[in-house]
Amino acid sequence: MIIHVVKKGENLYEISKLYGISYNKIASDNELTNPTQLVVGQTLVILQGTRKHKILAGQSLYMIAKMYGVTIANLYAANPIFNSSIIIYPGEIINIPSSTQKLGSLEVNAYALPGTNMDVLAKTLPNLTYLSIFSYQVQENGSLKGINDVPLIQAARRARVAPMMVITNLREGGGFDSALAHTILTNENIQNTLLDNIINTLKTKNYYGLDIDLEYIYPEDRENYNNFLRKTVNKLKPLGYPVTTALAPKPSGDIKGLLYEAHDYPVHGALVNHVILMTYEWGYTAGPPLAVSPINEVRKILNYAVTVIPSKKIFMGIPNYGYDWTLPYVKGTSATALGNVEAVNLALKVNAAIQYDYTSQAPFFNYYDSAGKKHVVWFEDARSMNVKLRTANEYNLGGVSYWTIGKYFPQAWLVQNSLYDIKKLL
Repeated sequence: MIIHVVKKGENLYEISKLYGISYNKIASDNELTNPTQLVVGQTLVILQGTRKHKILAGQSLYMIAKMYGVTIANLYAANPIFNSSIIIYPGEIINIPSSTQKLGSLEVNAYALPGTNMDVLAKTLPNLTYLSIFSYQVQENGSLKGINDVPLIQAARRARVAPMMVITNLREGGGFDSALAHTILTNENIQNTLLDNIINTLKTKNYYGLDIDLEYIYPEDRENYNNFLRKTVNKLKPLGYPVTTALAPKPSGDIKGLLYEAHDYPVHGALVNHVILMTYEWGYTAGPPLAVSPINEVRKILNYAVTVIPSKKIFMGIPNYGYDWTLPYVKGTSATALGNVEAVNLALKVNAAIQYDYTSQAPFFNYYDSAGKKHVVWFEDARSMNVKLRTANEYNLGGVSYWTIGKYFPQAWLVQNSLYDIKKLL
């Protein structure tokens, strides 16, 4: 895998010649809707695959390895006919492996909404271990507000992807409800009803496990949440259902704030099968312009998390979206969410060059709209995905988790699958 950044004046034909990869393959791999129109700063993922090389007189394995950016060990692995000798002969045809060597295996979760386009879902599922279907809303009496999840569950299982039931304390038509969480977490009878309803749903809908996403819990309910988790795990584990929790991104155990305090990293890490760290939304709809998931900030969360949670239980959150802000930013205004492919298409439409911020490891661009107002767009590309996925390996994490798969982003999967073998549990 090579990540090529388009330069001014370049076209896809020239890029294809540069790497010896066909024009059509690059266009197809990256799912370019109009290959004749590229944006300065746009990324293209070049998949090399296995190539053939005819040995020339005077060439050594060292020279050939250096020419293709691989190691001699890589050449031996790709050519079982080699013996321990380094003697090679002119005219021999040998295999040249990709210059990107896989880092190992990885578990991959992604969130999907019930209205997810089924064609997008079908293309995405081969890249996943789990599909978390968002979400069953917990009610004050312990009942669950159902969703149309059957088509997604069935599609996931056909693709050998484990469907995860998600419960939330979202209120109807609004955000996360602290008071609702308090009602659930402080009433044993309601909890018993809720757990009975969860187990019934897991069984009747053929779910694989449970993802608990309770947010904005009152700080004083921290231990109540811990006890609810203990009770939930004790109920579900004997039935064979794994439990995952979604956690706010905490750089330390003593950080204050309604989003953070009741999420007890050490307790969650000890109790559940996995935790999903929501390492995104530094740049968010109602906030000032920032990269959505700046790697320098993500690292702060991971630096703390791996000290209190077994690293293999940690899934690092990755955003599959960006935002478009009107400048100058005015508090109380909202950014417009857009997909990563949409962001590139917008840059093309407004004739903007995409830039890259190396501190946050994220792409962005500026443009002026028809009213003369300046905008900034932060999003994700192959470079930022490559950094995030390699960071997961650096911290020895068990997996990653995407929010959400509603907008198809082919480069995410090209990069991911070049770096890892994706685990399947079914």
